Amino acid sequence: MPRSTVARIDTSAIRHNYRMACERAGSARVMAVIKADGYGHGIAAVARALADEAPRYAVACLEEALAIREAGLSQPVVLLQGIHQRDDMAECARRGFHPVLHSDYQLDWLGAAAEIPAFWLKVNTGMNRLGFPAESLAARVDALSAKPVLQSALQGFVTHFACADDPASQVTAEQTRRFSRAVAPWPHLEKSVGNSAAHFLEGQALFDWSRPGIMLYGGSPMIGQTGSELGLKAAMTLEAPLIATRLLQAGDCVGYGATWVADRDTRMGMVAVGYGDGYPRHAGTGTPAAIRGKRIRLIGRVSMDMLAVDLSSAPDAREGDAVELWGPQVSVDEVAAHAGTIGYELLTGVTARVPRLY
Repeated sequence: MPRSTVARIDTSAIRHNYRMACERAGSARVMAVIKADGYGHGIAAVARALADEAPRYAVACLEEALAIREAGLSQPVVLLQGIHQRDDMAECARRGFHPVLHSDYQLDWLGAAAEIPAFWLKVNTGMNRLGFPAESLAARVDALSAKPVLQSALQGFVTHFACADDPASQVTAEQTRRFSRAVAPWPHLEKSVGNSAAHFLEGQALFDWSRPGIMLYGGSPMIGQTGSELGLKAAMTLEAPLIATRLLQAGDCVGYGATWVADRDTRMGMVAVGYGDGYPRHAGTGTPAAIRGKRIRLIGRVSMDMLAVDLSSAPDAREGDAVELWGPQVSVDEVAAHAGTIGYELLTGVTARVPRLY
């Protein structure tokens, strides 16, 4: 029998979170971002869960878009990173994929393509990763207008916010102003700016399409707040069995490096999960978990296949009980904070040896 370390995926939570995104998006339509294997939840399962809700999906790259088609879904798919090879332009045209073009070499491929997909242009408003400079956008659009087929295939414009997770930052407002000025000459074309965090910024314009990602899975996009505090539901519960318990004497240590030493007699337990499963190695002593509805804490270092917990607050815990590493009781955002990272990394980092149960 396999061990019972699993990631339980609640697709109803994903639908709840998508509907919240729709409510917060106002008049903007909502494309569901399901890249990185649906943020670790399984791209096909997430796409199917939202099949009757989302009019459009967004992914990073072509192979993710193809996985959506293989799952039997026909909604348009936006490729946020565009395409990586010239021949992919025709594939996009045939499959209903809408690449976001961000560089002149991609425009060259577009101009030479025999089949033209619907496409977007990425505008760099200050993130400085991808996109055409806002001040030169008009020149790119003018060049496209020389070919009516290209002009008619242009869906609109996209940008991405750098600091929307911080309501105190002025960067998002400045990026919004730059974007608005840059795209003003084309009011008939669609615009998209809103990542998950932008849905929680009071008064933030989301234009025509928003693009929620992490919030669909119950993770927080905002600094200093957990997903549950924002009204989101955890879609993934990572759980593993308690496989051993023992009573440590004061002065006993646990695990590699002897980094934790008991200062009193302590009942501890070993849990069958570790960094080989994607649990963060840097989640140290004090990181929360839960068992039998009671919160407990990690002690010592996380190993490849196991970690240790202090069972003092759960005296009734027994071998075989399921330990929640993150989920409804313990936010993935809390665990991430203890590990010095973000919930995005933890959700996408759960390894293939952990079965997803839907």
